[in-house]
Amino acid sequence: MPIAVDIDVMLAKRKMSVGELAERVGITPANLAVLKNGRAKAVRFTTLEALCEVLDCQPGDLLRWESEKSAVSDASGGGFP
Repeated sequence: MPIAVDIDVMLAKRKMSVGELAERVGITPANLAVLKNGRAKAVRFTTLEALCEVLDCQPGDLLRWESEKSAVSDASGGGFP
């Protein structure tokens, strides 16, 4: 998926557990894990807003775009053909 989720990075910077973040945001730890592990198909703006508020960050600190071309190249361990 071309959208990468960096919640782990912000959790480490804030020295916060997944459980604490889920509780403070108001979502289940299971739903946070789905989002954190990049398995979510969508995220509500209200959830993104709550994550940013609790983690004191911007949406771009949590989400980033990766081109599928570079993801395939990285996975194969080689450069472009």
